[in-house]
Amino acid sequence: MFVLVVGGGKVGYYLTKELINSGHEVCLMEKDRRRAETIKDEIGSVVISQDGCEGKYLHEAGANRADIVAAVTGDDEDNLVICQMAKHHFDVPRTIARVNNPKNEQLFRHLGVDEIISPTRMILGSIEQDIPVHELLHLAALGVGEMEIIEAHLQAGSPAIGRAAADIDMPKGCSLFGVIRDGMPSAIRADTVLAEGDKVIAIGRPDCEAELRGQLIGEPDEA
Repeated sequence: MFVLVVGGGKVGYYLTKELINSGHEVCLMEKDRRRAETIKDEIGSVVISQDGCEGKYLHEAGANRADIVAAVTGDDEDNLVICQMAKHHFDVPRTIARVNNPKNEQLFRHLGVDEIISPTRMILGSIEQDIPVHELLHLAALGVGEMEIIEAHLQAGSPAIGRAAADIDMPKGCSLFGVIRDGMPSAIRADTVLAEGDKVIAIGRPDCEAELRGQLIGEPDEA
């Protein structure tokens, strides 16, 4: 598989090294000549000192035959431009973009980037694993960010414990679709009775969060 990596910062550098070590054909583009030369001294001639935002240089780097283009620069605008050119001018089957500002994720999805990597959201997700149980965990955004996948961990005092899913007054625009019990996931049916310790997975609009928390978690002083 041929992977074209654009951006020779730490992410691009280590990504390129790992891909080479895994036996893939790789080309790394880095527009900063000094940085490109430093990387080239270590990993060889797979490094090209050119701007990946310019179509002619993407072509020279082999975008027309790339299986994947991964735009991992520190600039969201550059990453979007690179993926757009890769997808629409070179017919690259799969584009991957690093998105530094989570507010840009909707735009990237809307414009057809195949996969989005958000370091900010990944770190936030890790932090949220340790937040108090009276909060909800945001697992992922769906579509253009209008919906989210949310997890609620039911602890003692949750108003949802002992109630069937059909009896929970869900806010408009939100629905329950899964539960993890004793480490085993399953779909939620109307007659599924929720129990303490369940991790309930819901899909909903961001503006439903407060009401959803009240139904599944309760207020902080109730937990």
